[in-house]
Amino acid sequence: MVYTISGVRFPHLPSIKKNSSLPSFNDDRSRTNAVSFSLRKDTRSSSGKIFARKPSYDSESSSVATTASENLGSHQSDSASAEPQETVSQVTQVHDDVDAQKAETEGQEQTSALSTSVGESNKANTASMSESLDQKVVQRRIPPPGDGKKIYDIDPMLKSYDGHLDYRYGQYIKLREEIDKNEGGLEAFSRGYEIFGFTRSATGITYREWAPGAKAASLIGDFNNWNSKADVMTRNEYGVWEIFLPNNADGSPAIPHGSRVKIRMDTPSGIKDSIPAWIKYSVQAPGEIPYDGVYYDPAEEDKYVFKHPRPRKPTSLRIYESHVGMSSTEPMINTYANFRDDVLPRIKKLGYNAVQIMAIQEHSYYASFGYHVTNFFAPSSRFGTPDDLKSLIDKAHELGLVVLMDIVHSHASKNTLDGLNMFDGTDGQYFHSGERGYHWMWDSRLFNYGSWEVLRYLLSNARWWLEEYKFDGFRFDGVTSMMYTHHGLQVEFTGNYNEYFGYSTDVDAVVYLMLVNDMIHGLYPEAIVVGEDVSGMPAFCIPVQDGGVGFDYRLHMAVADKWIELLKKRDEEWQVGDIVFTLTNRRWGEKCVVYAESHDQALVGDKTIAFWLMDKDMYDFMAVDKQATPRVDRGIALHKMIRLITMGLGGEGYLNFMGNEFGHPEWIDFPRTDQHLPDGRVIPGNNGSYDKCRRRFDLGDAEYLRYHGLQEFDRAMQHLEEKYGFMTSEHQYISRKDEGDRVIVFEKGNLVFVFNFHWTNSYSDYRIGCSVPGKYKIVLDSDDSLFGGFNRLDDSAEFFTSDGRYDDRPCSLMVYSPCRTAVVYAAVDGNEDSSLVPIGLVPDDV
Repeated sequence: MVYTISGVRFPHLPSIKKNSSLPSFNDDRSRTNAVSFSLRKDTRSSSGKIFARKPSYDSESSSVATTASENLGSHQSDSASAEPQETVSQVTQVHDDVDAQKAETEGQEQTSALSTSVGESNKANTASMSESLDQKVVQRRIPPPGDGKKIYDIDPMLKSYDGHLDYRYGQYIKLREEIDKNEGGLEAFSRGYEIFGFTRSATGITYREWAPGAKAASLIGDFNNWNSKADVMTRNEYGVWEIFLPNNADGSPAIPHGSRVKIRMDTPSGIKDSIPAWIKYSVQAPGEIPYDGVYYDPAEEDKYVFKHPRPRKPTSLRIYESHVGMSSTEPMINTYANFRDDVLPRIKKLGYNAVQIMAIQEHSYYASFGYHVTNFFAPSSRFGTPDDLKSLIDKAHELGLVVLMDIVHSHASKNTLDGLNMFDGTDGQYFHSGERGYHWMWDSRLFNYGSWEVLRYLLSNARWWLEEYKFDGFRFDGVTSMMYTHHGLQVEFTGNYNEYFGYSTDVDAVVYLMLVNDMIHGLYPEAIVVGEDVSGMPAFCIPVQDGGVGFDYRLHMAVADKWIELLKKRDEEWQVGDIVFTLTNRRWGEKCVVYAESHDQALVGDKTIAFWLMDKDMYDFMAVDKQATPRVDRGIALHKMIRLITMGLGGEGYLNFMGNEFGHPEWIDFPRTDQHLPDGRVIPGNNGSYDKCRRRFDLGDAEYLRYHGLQEFDRAMQHLEEKYGFMTSEHQYISRKDEGDRVIVFEKGNLVFVFNFHWTNSYSDYRIGCSVPGKYKIVLDSDDSLFGGFNRLDDSAEFFTSDGRYDDRPCSLMVYSPCRTAVVYAAVDGNEDSSLVPIGLVPDDV
């Protein structure tokens, strides 16, 4: 966990109560804290015990299990062997996305070992599970790998690095073959959640956990009064611990819905209680620091049922990046339900077609922005229940919005009490051991992508969110950190190919990214996968079968850095050629999602574009009935221009962090208390205040404030792209980059964009080149009074082209270009002319 202030990240050292002590296996600790959504009381007798069944493995594994049980102080009687045994075999069919619900296992249950070692002696036994499926199912298939050679045709420069690339693809092929051989294929391998964690059948609940370093384990929780002797687990030769809990006499499950649960293990580091690694929900009890796992299995009538199909993948991706917790106008942690009802309609009205949600995976430290994940399969309980999240996603689908999840597979929280760190008491279970497994800047643990069980865990995690919650894709966080052993720290990428294909490349991590992209696209061809990579890795967005990494989009992160660089300078120092180069400097054939500013800039200690431009004047001079300062006038003009040119030239997708569309005036400051560091320094907190951890949407809605004009411009910009699809137009031509006039002119489709960045000069009868002859009309004018401009243009005017080449274009037209304005002209014909509505006058119900 870290705190961030003024750009410096400090480790957070949680206090330990003096009277706290480690539990022992003989502890029969009772806990009285209730979970508020627990619907049923435990119907099991408090004196009854569920004994771990004797394993059906060879004699050696049986002795291991017996020894573990003896260490726990349990007594395996003959009655244990009479309990229902669970049969495990691979599921080869998956439920249909809309119609099917999870089928239940019927009949007797037994256990059999599966999965041979692939370079790992402790590879988990992933047995396969046979189920009788009563409902409609559909066979899904992940296509076999290609030859991986097409990248050399796409980018001939890669041929010089074919040794590295062929080795990488060879490792990918080898891994696919091993998965096919030992797991029944990638489709089955990526369903680890059907085997590990808690799985329920008609006869009871099975809990399995991979913890090879543990010497003994038992399942504890509300359901057995936290008695470590009651439900002792057995271990197989692969380090998988297991217990089966048959239903109660009345047919009810042994663990009631809402019960808190943990696994107690005797580990090389001592006795510890951990949240199950595959837990589907976890909560923080009032007054406690670590989270508790929760067995989440509501009655069928209480489960949310999806009603709306997924939208089709949009051609142009316009993403509204959001955080549920801080999405309220009030100083509070907002809920999935409120976001569904209040924020989603706003996103739709603004004209975005995708919502990207941060901080979904459970994270015990709120101020980590969701990036220090503790429970990878659990949606954050701060915002509501898993069913509340499903309702949110279903509503988004009803509105035609695709929903992307900001998924974190690049690192994990270093918490040991409620995270994966030291889960089985060893340093290297899920992560690299030693320094390689620690990210010194993020203060977090780094996964070992060469581990078979880590691959199972992460692949299954990505699939879980697609299957269970019906997310439409992902934004993978921190991909640069994954792909290089230096994690992109203190390294400047220049574009030299030696930087991408050498000893600093983590081939295991890149192969994992290839696997997860292949899995996602194979099962969900309409899914969208965006990778956050600052390095510019070649072939990042080329399909895996062609030799690429397989992402659909790369985040074009250099653009936001360029705007910060320019905003630190005077207008006279801006070079329009430099702006155009940065916006267009991306790999041919690889799509990008571009943004003008990142969510990190909204954090306390940093600055948004609006704050760079207007600074403290934003607090006193934004009322429309009050004279604006020159700083505010400049800021409003450039805020609109920066965003439009970024969308126009920067990529095939566009992203905006919530509130930035109207120049949100307040930074994000998560609630925090004073922190006392070991060296005696004190990092002051904010008294746990939520005042700056919210989004003031009311400012953008207030027509009496200039923020409203910025919001209306952003809305008009999104609707313009929706109408003309200029981001993905095949036709793009930059006809003018005039350093003297400070003018940029470019064509996208049948649109001509004219940007005048000059601070004082306006140009009458300014000739611009174009490719389509005929009549043009203004379809977006940043100087419109509706957008807080000076209304210097007549948006009803018509413009006609003249023959003759100009700026290397076949024809041209004359326009008026006021200073600090962006104007978009559309070629129109007689049929289209009557349907043109000036953008900015879009009806509210659109």
